[in-house]
Amino acid sequence: MLYFQEPGVAEAELEADIPRTMRTILAGTPGFDVTAEAVRSRKPGDGFFTGVEPPARLPSWLTEEDLAFFAKEFAHSGFRGGLNRYRNMDRDWADLPELATVKIEQPALFLIGEKDPGRAFTPVDLMKPLVPHLREMRVLPGAGHWIQQERADEVNAALLSFLKSLPA
Repeated sequence: MLYFQEPGVAEAELEADIPRTMRTILAGTPGFDVTAEAVRSRKPGDGFFTGVEPPARLPSWLTEEDLAFFAKEFAHSGFRGGLNRYRNMDRDWADLPELATVKIEQPALFLIGEKDPGRAFTPVDLMKPLVPHLREMRVLPGAGHWIQQERADEVNAALLSFLKSLPA
């Protein structure tokens, strides 16, 4: 998230070769695994893709046609809109400080991939006091950030089981 803060920096890297960017971001989960050497050895000033190569083979849940579609869409829109979401986080905290301690009272299920880089900077144990009706926290072994695509059957089964557990 810090790398995305300076406008233009991430856009230049991500938009330099959009098909490569999409292939790496979507199919390159091992490159973003926070336990991987390529990620652990990054230094200040390194790019987002430093030490990360796009995979030669795609996972079963992603096709070359999917990648071509995403690349075409991002070639049209660029990455600035999505990156601006990260750039606005401080403003959210400044404008809505009361949300820092609001409890989510609805029943909840939390699913995350074991290799999701979000696990490194979002300690899920910190959410427990703010989500008192958290029914389950499930880490999907070997999965990365895109669990709804990577493990569609497991995610759907978990969601259906959770929904069935709710009172009618």
